[in-house]
Amino acid sequence: MERHLDDELQKLKGNLLKMASLTERAIHDSFEALKSVNKELAEEVIERDEQVDDLEIDNEEHAIELLALFQPMAKDLRFIVTAMHINSELELIADLTVNICQRVLELSEKGGALLTPINDLPPLADNAKWMVKNAIDAFVSHDEPLAEKVILFDEKSNKFRNSVMECLVQDFMVKDGKTAPRAVPLILVARDLERICDRATYIAEEVIYMIQARMIRHHREILNQDPPAESL
Repeated sequence: MERHLDDELQKLKGNLLKMASLTERAIHDSFEALKSVNKELAEEVIERDEQVDDLEIDNEEHAIELLALFQPMAKDLRFIVTAMHINSELELIADLTVNICQRVLELSEKGGALLTPINDLPPLADNAKWMVKNAIDAFVSHDEPLAEKVILFDEKSNKFRNSVMECLVQDFMVKDGKTAPRAVPLILVARDLERICDRATYIAEEVIYMIQARMIRHHREILNQDPPAESL
């Protein structure tokens, strides 16, 4: 019975990694679509979101089945609970990439190029991709220091978002109100990228719970570390 549970846990883990791969690709492709206002790529990302939705349902049903059939305890129980939370967070991240692609379609209809320069928008996207990838890597390898590093990087995403919004408002909208139809979608993109970083942070917090049975959500000060200074 115990060996069968191990097999099922590995299957759940594998499906989560498949979902994570689809989600990471969606983050990358949604920003690539934004950079070139690529309507076709944006539509492709939106269409692929259905795969993530289907996996979310399958993973949740599988996890609930494992809880009911095996009544796991200790580390196995924490793994399943963590997997369920990560499953939900990945689906939410994928939804945020759909939001970004909707903004691409909106900009495409306006027929204009992106407003430039917005220096901190690409670093914000890079931060989002890095945080999601490394949160999942921390889950796979049970790497608590890496999970903590992901959490500490969230502060950077807030700074990038604020800088993008200030640039769009002060350097464009205030100086020329006609830029608003192209500036507002980018403000929304910055907000969604920062929310992706938030979701990656939640995944990292769940990883720490899985490893140490230690809840740090709402109590990140216990990490007692400074944000990393190195670049991504």
